[in-house]
Amino acid sequence: MSFKSAFADRLNEIKLIGNERVNLETVKMFANISLGDEINDDKLNKVLKDLYETNFFSDVKINFQNSILTITLIENPVVQNLIFKGVKNKTLKKELLSGLKIKEKNPFIESNVKNDLSFLKNSLQEVGYYFSDVDIKKKQNDNNTVDLIYDISLGKKAFIKEIIFIGDKKFKKRKLLNVITSEEDKFWKFLTSKRLLNSQRIQLDKRLLLNFYKNKGYYNVKILSENVQYQDDQNFKLVFNIDSGDKYYFDNFTISLPDDYDEKYFVKSLSKLNSYSGEKYSFRVLEKMLNEIETIASTENYEFVNAKIDEKINGQKINVNIILSEPDIKTYIKKINVLGNNVTIEDVVRNELIIDEGDPFNDILFQKSLSNIKSLNIFKSVEANVTNDEDEIQKIIDINVEEKPTGEISLGAGIGTSGASTMFGIRENNFLGQGIQLDSNLTLSEETIRGQFSYTKNNYKNSDRDLTLSVQSLETDRLKNFGYKTNKTGFSIGTGFEHLEDLYIRPSFETEYESITTSSTASSLLKKQEGSYFDINGAYSLSYDKRNQSYQPSDGFISTFSQSVPFNVGDNQTLINGYEFTTYHEYLDDLVASISIFGKAANSFGDEKVRISDRLYLPSKKLRGFEAGKIGPLDGKDYVGGNYIASMNAATTLPIFESLETIDFNVFYDAANVWGVDYNSSINESNSIRSSTGVGVDWFTPIGPLSFSLAHPITKKNSDKTETFRFNLGTTF
Repeated sequence: MSFKSAFADRLNEIKLIGNERVNLETVKMFANISLGDEINDDKLNKVLKDLYETNFFSDVKINFQNSILTITLIENPVVQNLIFKGVKNKTLKKELLSGLKIKEKNPFIESNVKNDLSFLKNSLQEVGYYFSDVDIKKKQNDNNTVDLIYDISLGKKAFIKEIIFIGDKKFKKRKLLNVITSEEDKFWKFLTSKRLLNSQRIQLDKRLLLNFYKNKGYYNVKILSENVQYQDDQNFKLVFNIDSGDKYYFDNFTISLPDDYDEKYFVKSLSKLNSYSGEKYSFRVLEKMLNEIETIASTENYEFVNAKIDEKINGQKINVNIILSEPDIKTYIKKINVLGNNVTIEDVVRNELIIDEGDPFNDILFQKSLSNIKSLNIFKSVEANVTNDEDEIQKIIDINVEEKPTGEISLGAGIGTSGASTMFGIRENNFLGQGIQLDSNLTLSEETIRGQFSYTKNNYKNSDRDLTLSVQSLETDRLKNFGYKTNKTGFSIGTGFEHLEDLYIRPSFETEYESITTSSTASSLLKKQEGSYFDINGAYSLSYDKRNQSYQPSDGFISTFSQSVPFNVGDNQTLINGYEFTTYHEYLDDLVASISIFGKAANSFGDEKVRISDRLYLPSKKLRGFEAGKIGPLDGKDYVGGNYIASMNAATTLPIFESLETIDFNVFYDAANVWGVDYNSSINESNSIRSSTGVGVDWFTPIGPLSFSLAHPITKKNSDKTETFRFNLGTTF
């Protein structure tokens, strides 16, 4: 690789030396040069760089003298054939071939061989061939071409027979299994690949465990080892050795600012931080504060700010100092390159970037942009390389993504006191490489048949809002116990976004066609509601979410108000309002108490009464000790629901039988009411508080999660139907 030039001059002639397959016109196109161009050292550098970047040449020398550009080339050999040995499955072979960097009829690049070797081993592990072996051999042909022979020994698939957590792990196996992605193999789990040993998934599990413990206050947690133990033919144990260490708590927070920053913009952030003083350590708190600082930086033009978190341990407390700084040399983004996206279109990645070409380089926004790309969950890995341009004032960012399969098939089944249910679903998270999520599912239960197809486009037109379209059909057969049957088919469009900090708005618009039939024994007033209806509704919900985490929260609260408003009031006059508030408190290690209040009202604001299918039934989980739906107003022998429902629930986990790794116990108190009959004033509203108390068990059984409760009604009406024992068992395949 070299060039020589005498001086700047016009290009009159181009000579090629050493070319065998590549002709002069192709080289001119690669090098972006034409006769008559002015040639200087910068131009020659660019020509040399462009020719190398084509990957067609292993060596390039250029010489410019007397207006003649002489280019001496050594061409890379061309890959004539890719030969796979040891893989008989055509689908697997096709997937492996599609992911290779080296392609037939393309230049042979030695560095790509190592990349492809790693890709093949990882891909085979993902489908269960954990101990597969791959050997790549090169056969040199006479015409400067090569054949690549992939000799693959698959071996047997490796299944996870058992997952074990040992060491000072603090938490039960049942909880930790819900943290990781790997699953124990069961004979019915024939769809999921999570039951197969996969080194990348094990590393993901390790990161998930570390994050889980750190967000529970175990700042110095260590996964001492994660190893695979051979059990018998094809079956292995996956063992995580955990040292949780001591629990740490936040002490004092400080923010260190550059001299030219105005402190007043950060007073609110510092006050928020210090409100966490004395609470257990959680990196989520720091992430939230960094997001707020990023917002301040962008609104107050602190464009070059970087943030560093300095944590100092004092006993079992941690002092946190967030250090904001600016680089000595302020740089800008010249170019952002997206690489490795063979299926995904580039705009999907770029839409997640907070930074853009021409912007100041801000490390906080840069790291957040990478997090946004990772959160799409359509790439196996996302890596970035930042280099300085020649002037060192501009930066070039290369974002390398590695794609992964994005389709999912799910199958589930459940059985419980209220009957059996099954579910089947197909999901694609990156349809046509556009980041579009398609989801179709079918659910069958004792009363209902529900089918739904939905389309979701994240960050629709760079609005930071998701767009969701869905078509659904629902049949509910309640003729036996509730006197009616309804069929609904409809379409909806909606979105969701965070409007203010922790305040989420989810508006939607839906149209629906409904037909209602009633039983032969139904009352005359109930039979009047038979017929077909076309409804147009607008709905929205407002959620203020201060929980420490959305899944299995242990602290904070969530408050949600919802409303559905009819637009075609001639046919539909039912206005539905709902509110729910739930708070959580961890009063001892891993012992969480929760209190929830819930209420809903369905009212008609016109002459028409609330339709039977819009009348309200209390969710069964809100009142244990009573049969689902069988409390409240009775029209003859039919439980017709109410215009109003309300409940209060209190529960806490119990510190008993700690040695039972897969079982948790809880105690609960439920109180609720269903009342109001607007279509017939002579019907008994059954307006009375029902209440119950009891114990519940959550058990991670070999065939799936089982929950059951033993409840004793405290207060009830004579018409209510009670239920002492309730259980639900579900699993996925």
